[in-house]
Amino acid sequence: MIGDVERPEAALTQSVGTRVVDRVAAAFAQRFDGAPQFVVRAPGRVNLIGEHTDYNDGFVLPMAIDRAVWIALRTRSDRRVFAYSLDMPHHADFSLDSLERGGPGWHEYLKGIAWALQEAGHVLHGWDGVIAGDVPIGAGLSSSAATEMAVARAFCAVSGLDWSPPAMALLGQRAESRWVGVNCGIMDQMISAAGRAGHALLIDCRTLETEPVPVPPGTAVLVLDTSTRRGLVDSAYNERRAQCDAAARALGAAALRDVRLEQLAAAADRRLLDEITFRRARHVVTENARTLEAATALRGLDAAELGRLMIASHVSLRDDFQVSSPALNAMVACALGEPGCYGARMTGAGFGGCAVALADAGAAQALAGRVAACYGAITGLAPSVYVCQAADGAGLVEGPHG
Repeated sequence: MIGDVERPEAALTQSVGTRVVDRVAAAFAQRFDGAPQFVVRAPGRVNLIGEHTDYNDGFVLPMAIDRAVWIALRTRSDRRVFAYSLDMPHHADFSLDSLERGGPGWHEYLKGIAWALQEAGHVLHGWDGVIAGDVPIGAGLSSSAATEMAVARAFCAVSGLDWSPPAMALLGQRAESRWVGVNCGIMDQMISAAGRAGHALLIDCRTLETEPVPVPPGTAVLVLDTSTRRGLVDSAYNERRAQCDAAARALGAAALRDVRLEQLAAAADRRLLDEITFRRARHVVTENARTLEAATALRGLDAAELGRLMIASHVSLRDDFQVSSPALNAMVACALGEPGCYGARMTGAGFGGCAVALADAGAAQALAGRVAACYGAITGLAPSVYVCQAADGAGLVEGPHG
């Protein structure tokens, strides 16, 4: 995945997922001498608006995309998990009775989910599995959350556990923060678990209430991968979260979700916040308002208003939260310079990865090629640009396997 850079003129197709499910099933049959008992999938996501609001108890508006992590698996008679990845080196091999943290690696997500499920009182069975995905790693499309929710879905399948998207999303968040070491919010796991085809999902990150809102007909969502990458654990993500927590404490609020813009301005006048902390808080407060306005725009199928809000979000992320990058800024500028683009913004944690654009569906393929060419001319990089569909959340894959 990392380093697989596509030609700028080649927009990605929508049939990738079918190829991946066939690939994991065939690899399972070859490695374990028989068809898998289950195949599960969990999607990545693109966030239309609502960035760095999730861990501030705020609102987000992501959609699950038709790129996912897939696991073909079969129940074992003991309590071991043995899994191969078709995309990453090494394999996972551990006992559910003696979970221990290892070094950095994809297998820690498997162990983290097992740990979180058992800490919550669930009795788990072991399994053999093969894992593959088509969510670009490190691009801001939540490959880690897709892995977590696919693994949770796998454990539910072999262990006879009920699948509750909110509950499993919370356990996935706990695994990533407590086991893997990334102090993340709930958005990525929630949309991967509970996405709905044809819709974005307005998520209240405090109550976990969700509302599907339709993606306007006649529009397309473009994911614009800058071909630049960042690592969350080593980035400024945790620093930004600490700054938000400090702002909430200084304002006497449980979280920045509870702060009004007028209250924030008054605190700045009284010098309760330093300039950097004020700007971090201002982004979160205004982004929450923009996200609720965006949901209203989607209910009214108002693509132009959603586009305007996306542009304002990017400016706030660039200037107040300072998590954009020259590559992301160039990609957004290229998209906004094209006819047929309603709006564009960086998406994900920032510092690299992807931007997202809302475009007229009839112009989407041509726009993708022109944006890629513009970005390549500015940066010298070959981006991956593709049109994505809103997909369902994590689930079992029906039909014969192997």
